[in-house]
Amino acid sequence: MKFNMKKHRKYLLAGGLLLATATPSFALFGIGDIVFDPTSYASLVSQLTTLESQYNMLKNNVTHFSLKQQWQTTLTQLKNVNVANMFGETAGMSIALNTNSPSGSITAWKTATVPVNSSTSTFLKGQTVGSSTQLSQLAMIEMADSVSPDCLTAVGQYRANRSQNQTANTTLLQNQFDGTSATNSEVQQLNLLNAAEAQKLSEMQSQGTMQTCLASQMTVANMQQRNAAAQDLNSAAMVQQQRAMNDTSAANEGHTWQTYIP
Repeated sequence: MKFNMKKHRKYLLAGGLLLATATPSFALFGIGDIVFDPTSYASLVSQLTTLESQYNMLKNNVTHFSLKQQWQTTLTQLKNVNVANMFGETAGMSIALNTNSPSGSITAWKTATVPVNSSTSTFLKGQTVGSSTQLSQLAMIEMADSVSPDCLTAVGQYRANRSQNQTANTTLLQNQFDGTSATNSEVQQLNLLNAAEAQKLSEMQSQGTMQTCLASQMTVANMQQRNAAAQDLNSAAMVQQQRAMNDTSAANEGHTWQTYIP
């Protein structure tokens, strides 16, 4: 009996230590092998909540708009230019303005403008650069002959490229405003955005070429206006000087009318 009591105490001590180190749990319905663990249940609920949030986020990402057409705009059309050509004076100009043809632009510009002939060149040889009205006019003509064909080519390129890009622009527009699930996944929409940015970059580069052309033409036009203003001032000073040096008084008059400029 004494031996059994000691053995029984050892079993009780071992059982108490086991209970002290066990995780919080308890048996269900009085059955020892079915155990409910509150810590594991809380972890599982947290994981399910996270999965639900991720699912809702993915669901929102693939949800598409069904009324995209409310944002749709219209692409402005450009018609081909048809320049009148009664006597051949604008031969090749229509081609230059509608196609990408640098050589055609040069030919059309030369045909439509007045050349500087050989006798004029002989006359200009005796002029001094920087103080010659005629040489400044020649400089303006030479600048115009340089930039104007390039501008013709830029306009022709823009018109030709706009026609060629029409199909790509229309297709992209249709996909962007498609209300079905065929083009509304997140990856597809990002691809459409990238395509739109690429088309925007091409348009900006084309617009940059056109703006360069406008700046060049404005430079030539400003040069013409500046030379005209300088010529007016020089003419006024010359007339005033001539009046002062040559007496144009009427008979029996004692002074010269120096403020009159014809």
